[in-house]
Amino acid sequence: MSTRWPLRQLRAGEAATQGELVLRQTEFGAVPAFADDDLLAAFQTFVRSARFMSARSNELRAALPTPDDLRRVCEKALVADVTTQDSARAFFESQFDLYQFEDNGSQHPPFFTGYYEPVVQGSLTRNADFTEPVFARPQDLDSITPYPSRAEIDAVGAARFTPLVWLRDAIEVFMIQVQGSAAVDLPDGRRMRLTYAGRNGAPYTSIGRILIEEGEIAPADMSLARLKQWVRDHGQQQGERGRALLHRNKSYVFFTLDGSADRAIGPIGGGGVPLTPLRSIAMDRTIWPYGLPVFVDAQIPDAQGQTAPFTRLVIGQDTGSAIVGPARLDLFMGSGDEAGTRAGHIRHGGGLYILLPKSDS
Repeated sequence: MSTRWPLRQLRAGEAATQGELVLRQTEFGAVPAFADDDLLAAFQTFVRSARFMSARSNELRAALPTPDDLRRVCEKALVADVTTQDSARAFFESQFDLYQFEDNGSQHPPFFTGYYEPVVQGSLTRNADFTEPVFARPQDLDSITPYPSRAEIDAVGAARFTPLVWLRDAIEVFMIQVQGSAAVDLPDGRRMRLTYAGRNGAPYTSIGRILIEEGEIAPADMSLARLKQWVRDHGQQQGERGRALLHRNKSYVFFTLDGSADRAIGPIGGGGVPLTPLRSIAMDRTIWPYGLPVFVDAQIPDAQGQTAPFTRLVIGQDTGSAIVGPARLDLFMGSGDEAGTRAGHIRHGGGLYILLPKSDS
């Protein structure tokens, strides 16, 4: 059975039903930054998705089915002789048409945030230093509706749920759940890797936005470090303000220990593919399929916190509860504190181009 493309009607320049956004076809040559990108690196990331395309069972979070024409392009990529910048550019330009998002006075123009893989200290046993559990996926997750909220799960804790590892405090566990993966360094020098294994189905609520709206932190001062410090300063025990803030996000994520070779490459995105720093993105999985190439032309903070051009071809390999809408993207920045700091500063608009397979591909 053939699969139709999402938003295909936009090829004629019609308005989208969601967000009043318009896609208009343009030429690759009209976007000079495209040719200046490391398109060979982008192709290698695209090929990683192509290898997983035939095995949808690898998906951690089901997305829109892969359209037939995108699947055909992926098959071509697997056998293509692409080893240089010129050959990578030739592949993308021969297999895809370029469409630019136009903000048609909508309330939801292209908007980019960043995410990362936390690297934290932890222990396989609870002790005085490590008191907060990261829970495994429970067996009854799909059989109870609605599933307990964050506060309810917190209340029963290890009496009902199975800890995989213990971390220092609740905000570390919370941030791992927001990011969807983590690397945990144990006292004996081993590193454990946590991969998303499911969520309770409750809606996601941004605690950072709550703190801004309630006047606790000024918008210009909001950062990942500031948010974490606020929670720590206001207490993380049951009944304290910091813990109560976490409970206002009812969504709760469970994990699995992942020792696979793919997981050693990087955190696994919703599409089942190891993520590539600065090349993998999360998109709305109800609108776009995994494996879709997207060109971003924006100004975002660099590793030093200075605003700099971010113009590169990225690949949709992940999704997230807060990533909603056709022009909403989350950029994977890498692993560790530096990537986390950079990710926390990204809340920017910019130019957005979608690469859709040519109709005869």
